[in-house]
Amino acid sequence: MKTFEGYRRKNGSVGVRNHVIVINTVGELAGLTKKLAQLVPGVIPVAHQAGKAQYPEDLEQTIRTLKGTAGHPNVSAALFLGMGENDPAEEIVSFLKSDGHHVHAITFQKNKTITDVLKEGKLWLEKALERSRNEKKETADITELIIGLECGGSDAWSGITANPAIGACSDAVVRDGGTSILAETTEAIGAEHILANRAINPNVGKKFLEIVKDYEDRIKDTGEDIRSANPTPGNMAGGLTTLEEKSLGCIKKGGNSTLMEVVSYAEKPTEKGFIFMDTPGYDVESVAGLAAGGAQIVLFSTGKGSPTGSPIVPVIKIGTNPRLYEIMSEHIDVNAGKIIDGMNTIDEIGEEIYLKVMETANGAFTASEKHNNQEFAIWRLAETI
Repeated sequence: MKTFEGYRRKNGSVGVRNHVIVINTVGELAGLTKKLAQLVPGVIPVAHQAGKAQYPEDLEQTIRTLKGTAGHPNVSAALFLGMGENDPAEEIVSFLKSDGHHVHAITFQKNKTITDVLKEGKLWLEKALERSRNEKKETADITELIIGLECGGSDAWSGITANPAIGACSDAVVRDGGTSILAETTEAIGAEHILANRAINPNVGKKFLEIVKDYEDRIKDTGEDIRSANPTPGNMAGGLTTLEEKSLGCIKKGGNSTLMEVVSYAEKPTEKGFIFMDTPGYDVESVAGLAAGGAQIVLFSTGKGSPTGSPIVPVIKIGTNPRLYEIMSEHIDVNAGKIIDGMNTIDEIGEEIYLKVMETANGAFTASEKHNNQEFAIWRLAETI
């Protein structure tokens, strides 16, 4: 049985990183979040523009994402910056503390200057960082690992090389007792029946088909048709011709395992095995949802060399073609283009990806981490009020 060395949290989860973060609850504090992190080298800012002027379903999703991000097993400690009497920072911190997380909230009030807040925040973060450095790793089983499956900047080779190789890795992780989460609802439109037929029971299959239809209907309500908007100009430049062609390639990241559960954006699975998460096609928001849902590592295929990363989870980039790897090897962790060159089979590249997953789980840095690619955004379902 495969094992890795990770950080055991009080709630029993295991992290493959040990970050200390500062995160804002409302967009007005994004700049100060970054400023405070700069005062304590080693602290990661998780800044975003959400949290205010949102419809109830959006606010609920924002809070769920914030909880999942700060309470992620890769996070040793989190400081929330909130603003105003009705800010959710204190409520979120109370919830996370009850689950054993090391968190704290500072709320901007009329009796606190910005200087006061920065001073208080700096002191707390310094102590949290020192505490994190004393935390020790312990051996964890592969059954405690969750990987997210994502793609960005697909080309005509995505469904032939990188995505099926990721699928082979996903199947292997599931066979070993781990969990994989396939994201991007838009990338299933036109091929949704294939995944639905792999559902463990009719209810799971029905739920999956419903979220795909709901997504497409919401887009139609804006006057747009995703079937004409996809593939994107970038996808078409890479050789993709239809939405169905793109979707058939994208769902290959999910391999052939049984679909055990369908979860909402940033929602943690209750089942092990192969899971689908309702996320947008925009990779930054999708990766944030996967991370908030508990994925400790994300596999990300790309035909364009997208450098998208994450503040809290390592993102492993799998390039689709030899030319991409030749030009952008500094941003690519695994070259699936070797399949085109006849150097490796899909299963062999799948094994290489799995090896990279285990190396990453044991502390090896990914290319996106080396380049400090720490993009973060929360999916919004409706317009700003």
